[in-house]
Amino acid sequence: MDRYDVLIVGAGPGGLAAARGAQAAGANSILLLERDRVTGGILNQCIHDGFGLVRYGARLTGPEYALRALQEAEESGIELLTGYHVIHIEAGAGSELAHTVTAIGPEGLRQIEAGAIVLATGCRERTRGAISIPGSRPAGVFTAGVVQNLVNVRNVMPGKNVVILGSGDVGMIMARRLTLEGAAVKAVVEVLPEPAGLSRNVSQCLYDFDIPIYCSHTISRIIGKKKLEAVEVSQLGEDGRPIKGTEWEIACDALILSVGLIPENEVAETAGVALDRKTNGVLTDPFLQTNVPGIFSCGNARRIMDLADFVSEQGELAGRNAVTYLRQEEMKAWDEARTSSMAKGFPPEGTVTCTMCPKGCQVKYDEQTGQFTGNGCERGAEFARQERTAPRRFLTTTVRVAEASHGQADETASREQAGDNLIPAGASRGPGLLPVRSREPIPRQALENAAFALRDVTVEPPVACGDIIAWVPDGEGGQAAIIATAELGK
Repeated sequence: MDRYDVLIVGAGPGGLAAARGAQAAGANSILLLERDRVTGGILNQCIHDGFGLVRYGARLTGPEYALRALQEAEESGIELLTGYHVIHIEAGAGSELAHTVTAIGPEGLRQIEAGAIVLATGCRERTRGAISIPGSRPAGVFTAGVVQNLVNVRNVMPGKNVVILGSGDVGMIMARRLTLEGAAVKAVVEVLPEPAGLSRNVSQCLYDFDIPIYCSHTISRIIGKKKLEAVEVSQLGEDGRPIKGTEWEIACDALILSVGLIPENEVAETAGVALDRKTNGVLTDPFLQTNVPGIFSCGNARRIMDLADFVSEQGELAGRNAVTYLRQEEMKAWDEARTSSMAKGFPPEGTVTCTMCPKGCQVKYDEQTGQFTGNGCERGAEFARQERTAPRRFLTTTVRVAEASHGQADETASREQAGDNLIPAGASRGPGLLPVRSREPIPRQALENAAFALRDVTVEPPVACGDIIAWVPDGEGGQAAIIATAELGK
């Protein structure tokens, strides 16, 4: 049986950073297990920008962030096994006895001993069953993350006329993405009095595209037999129940649920790790250690976090503390303020939500004095100044990849039959789609035309992250460079 100082479960941003942290702290041997074929976790389908502002001081898309995180982990000299699903953890008794991890993968069942374990297993979405919407069960009802994967990875549109229930960040981001792909997003419906997601997403995903949001409302009925035909929307009373007589119908062929995330901790439970029964998150001490000595948790498995940057920071600390635990030295506490600290809900009237850093300052311009208030730095004032005159945005989308050559046909066909023909990796992608973005922000009003211009673009491998793959009209009489945000066929 192989033995490692630190074993990390999950190679998303938290797990990759934990590996780097453990190596920096002096671990002699580190194993990172990932159940998918590739690393990066959910980042691979998050093709929008806004990642990396804290950790890298750069505005990156999810695939770009995943690629950097993987490169850092590989430079740390860790051992990485993909395609391995951890099915059980037998906790050791006492600080000197190792934990035993059982995983199943391409080479069958494998048992591994580890002095310390970091759980970075992430989260999953709440489904329709968790919120009990009345009505039939037609085709056309999806969770936001599933739609994100369908559109950004598999090149499948869920529908042409869309309603979104819940104003979580993924739901709002997909409202923008679907609009750029030509769908009509009829409404975002939210049960709370204010949006649940970040203020910056309210501004740039809903307001930018005139997508209406109905707060204190819910979907009171789903209409349709085999296929979704419409949804019934009702206003909610103070008791949280639909008010009779306020209902109306919206015709649609797709309903997207963005109603929250649940930490994924079935593996943690096999080790006897205590969970918060309300959130399903792992309970830890300030040092990210669970009730089981030597087992640590980080990221969305512990508590749902706003930014991948914060997940990485917490993961790195968990990795460091795992090594410190083995040496029986003093561990460092996590600053809980960094778990969820960004502005949420409606942006205050007359303000601009700055996106230059994760603070999300609400900046207001005083017409009488000509001064900006609410900004934490001059960049915030400059951003607000530009928003008042000529707002600009990064275009993030995908382009098609040329079909596999004759020699690849059999392999590609087998992947398609398995429903896994796309490789949304931080390291490389296979046949399907390539995520791209504009190299620089372009005028907001030019986004839809620029996205439309890319629909006929097809690229052939190899492509490196950062390569220019096309030019599109920038809305100012010039051309904007479109660059790849992942690697293809490398």
